[in-house]
Formats: sequence, structure tokens, C-alpha cells
Amino acid sequence: MEKALLYDTTLRDGMQGENIFFSPEDKVKIAKRLDDAGIHYIEGGWPGSNPGAQHFFEMAKEMTFKNAKIAAFGSTRRQGSTCLQDANIQALIESQAPVITIFGKSWDLHVESIMQNTKAENLAMIKESIAYLLSFDREVIYDAEHFFDGYKACPDYAVKTLEAAVEGGTKCLVLCDTNGGSMPCEIEDVFRKVIDHFKGHTDLIFGIHTHNDCAMAVANSVTAVHAGATMVQGTINGYGERCGNADLTAIIPILALKMNRDCISNENLGKLLNLSRFISETANVPPVNSRPFVGKSAFAHKGGVHVSAIMKNPKAYEHMSPERVGNVRRVIVSEQSGKSNIEYKAKELGVDLGENGVNGHQIVSSIKELEDYGFEFDAAEGSLKLIMEKLTDQFVSHFELESFRVVVEKDKERPCYSHAMIKIRVGNTTEITSAEGDGPVSALDNALRKALTTIYPQINDMHLVDFKVRVIDGMDGTDAKVRVLIESRDENNIFSTIGVSEDIIEASWQALADSFQYKLSLDDKNRTI
Repeated sequence: MEKALLYDTTLRDGMQGENIFFSPEDKVKIAKRLDDAGIHYIEGGWPGSNPGAQHFFEMAKEMTFKNAKIAAFGSTRRQGSTCLQDANIQALIESQAPVITIFGKSWDLHVESIMQNTKAENLAMIKESIAYLLSFDREVIYDAEHFFDGYKACPDYAVKTLEAAVEGGTKCLVLCDTNGGSMPCEIEDVFRKVIDHFKGHTDLIFGIHTHNDCAMAVANSVTAVHAGATMVQGTINGYGERCGNADLTAIIPILALKMNRDCISNENLGKLLNLSRFISETANVPPVNSRPFVGKSAFAHKGGVHVSAIMKNPKAYEHMSPERVGNVRRVIVSEQSGKSNIEYKAKELGVDLGENGVNGHQIVSSIKELEDYGFEFDAAEGSLKLIMEKLTDQFVSHFELESFRVVVEKDKERPCYSHAMIKIRVGNTTEITSAEGDGPVSALDNALRKALTTIYPQINDMHLVDFKVRVIDGMDGTDAKVRVLIESRDENNIFSTIGVSEDIIEASWQALADSFQYKLSLDDKNRTI
């Protein structure tokens, strides 16, 4: 089995993506998770460029990594200078990182027009920088920036830059598609020619670093491996400048499961989804549901024909088992659903449909009517379960609304604030409470909690984490229906509920009440009112 080396640059290249930021402390947490997942190299940043990167390397000195090597990133020495005089080179050494990755220019456009340098001096910068860093007993990886563009413009000179790196002593040449404009066929052609050129250097390995400007970063990386690359550089979730870098959450399972490369253990492969989610949460960037392998929708099935088939054999509509990467199969219930979707979902949610199938047909019909009105249960499985229980006479209500009133006040001295008064019935008892909040939904939430907490103390474990409002059809102006989605969580569960109405407060109440009913049904399924 051929070896593949995984090189993560989320903490440096990934941070160059728009709206992506990690504090030094965040980077330490991420580095630990990357190491635990079996990544071979973790690029921690450019210590010569900012204090945050320097702080990370200071903390990294005290850390022990079981799988990964920490790499510091930087450039070759400046033109007309020496390595000893170059502050960035010295910062790389002072980082004490066991691996140093430096980049140099491969494209004559950059050498002569951007840097206003000479080709000869650029070659000297590459060779001398690598040799100098190697003298400090570090592993040195050379990133040939803009290599594919440089090769297409002037192949002889682009190859000379690699020769200079090899003469300097590096054992790893990484060819970079920095602008992200190359096609897989170009990557393969150039890669094979370069490897053939250096066929006499048996101890030399090659790597690939791609960007996603043509949506080809993963394809180009995989193509390079097919053509002979050993190291693959990328970021978790594809974070990076412009359109991002090659996404390791796709590349890793492709290498391990599709190309049979020795790169990660089965145990660590199963951590991939959690790794993706952890870094997404740390970056405060919502996860992309459609992301292959680790996205929420990666193994989601909506069409009735699809669901009917996977109930017999999942291979019918899945290219692999979702559990291999820590994901799960999901069946979505919507107006496009058939009886198979309902049966699968009912079993998943723990709702007994009976054995004659009548309930399944009734639920399908009711779901389609509700979605025609504006409900959408793709992202509201909490409400879906409650509806299934109501339609099959299994629903146990923990409270009933009698009435509520919400007042929103604003004066010139203070921002808007809301006050809610709520009257609910719990068994034979009527509870009337009131509370304030930052907005009407917050006030309703606080009032409902106040009414229920003495009876159901477990309510304190539940928190609202997301609130979304969408106008279903804006043609009716302020009379249009709105859809409200609420996401809640407790210590063990995340669940979403939905409400639809022409009135945003009523829609919000529907979703809010469902979230409390769902939480209580999880904790006390046998309680009766």
C-alpha cells in the first residue's frame, strides 16, 4: 500500500479566508484535534509575520504531539540580503518548529515584474535559504509557489527553481497551484514531467498544494497523487483565501477509501466529521450541509424512490457507509416524500406507526398539506416527531396554551424592550407568569420557562441557540407568511422546531412551544397530563 502524507495548513492558509480567525489559544486546541485525528504535519503559521503566530509557537514548544510534526511557514530570504540578516528566516529558526516550510517563486512573471528581481538571484535565494535552514537540523519542505502557472509560461525556468531547492538540500518539493486556475489534465501532465525530470533522486518526494478558484482543488490534489505525489496539503473544510484551499475532509476519505493509500487509520477516519464540526465552531462559521463526506446532507435521502431502495440496500444510493467518516444516514420528510420516508423516519424517531401501513399514508398526506401551507420539515425534526405522534394519537402534551400577550416598548432614551404575559394549563393547574426579554421571542421564552420550571426543572438544561425567520412569499408584503425555525440544545441533544403564520409572533410561539414539548418528551415520555 502506497503512503500518503497529510499536511494541514488550516492554521495559516485557512486563516487567510474571509471571516476566518483563530486566536493562539484556538490554534492550540485545533492542533491537538488535528494531531489526535492522525494528521502528519500541522502548519502553525508564519512566525515572522505576526505576534499571534509567534505566540502559538511559544505554546507549541510545551506541547507533545503523538502523530503530527509542527511546521513553521515562511519565505526565502529577501533579495540582496543574507539569511543571517533576514528577520523572517531568523524567526523561523527561533520558532523551534521541527519542520520549516518555505516558499519561493517559480513564475518568471513574479520574479521580474512583481519582485523586480533577477532570475539568477531568485535561484540563489531558494538554494541558500534551504541550505541555511537545514544547517539547524530542521526538516525543510519547499513550496514552489505558482509552479503550474510558471511552468506553462516558462517550463525551463520553473524546473530550475526546483533544481535550486534540491541543490539546497530539501527532500520534499511541493508544487503549488496558487491561483487555482489549473485543470486536472494540466496537473497530471506537469506532475509526470517533473517527476520524470528528477527520477535520479530516489530519496525525493513530491507534494501538491491547490486552491479552489475553479472548483478543482480536490480533483487537482487527487490527480496529483495519481500522478505520483506523496504529500497532500490542504485545510479542514477547505478554508482559505478567495475560494479556499483543497478540502482535507474530502481528500482524506478519497485517499483512504477510494485510492487505497496508507494515510489514516480507520479509527481516525471516523473522527473526521467531529473534526470538521469542531473547527467550524471554533471559526464561528456555519457548517456547509452539502459538504461531501462530513456535511449534514452528505448521506441524506429525500426522494421516496431513493428511500425505498436504501431500506433494502444502502449501496443503492450511497457510495460508502457514512459511519466510516463519523457521519450518519438521514432520511428527510417533505412533500416529495413517500411512505418509505415516513416509515424510516418514524423508526429513527421512535414513533410506532403500527403494522397495517395506514398511519404512514395518513402522515404522508398530512405532511404534504402542511408543507403546501409553508411548513418545511427538512430542518425541523423536533416538530416532525410531534406531528407524527399527534397523527397517531401518541402525543402527550406537557402544557396547553390558554393565551399570551406581548408588549414591545420604545422611547427615545432606551432601545426596544419586550414584556410577555403568558397563561398556560398544566394538568388541572393554570399558571400565569410574565417576563421581560431583549425581544418578543426572548420575552415569551423567559415567561414560558418561568411557568414550567417549578414543574419540569429539566427545562433549565435547554437553551435556544439559533433563531431564523424567512418570508415565504414576499409578494403579499407585510401580510406574507413567515417561517420561523428555532434550534435548541440540552446536554445531549440538538433539535429544531418550526412555526408558520402570517404573524411572526405566532409563528415564533409555535416553534418555541414545540421546542419545549420536544425537550420534555425526551426526558419524560411516560408523563400524562
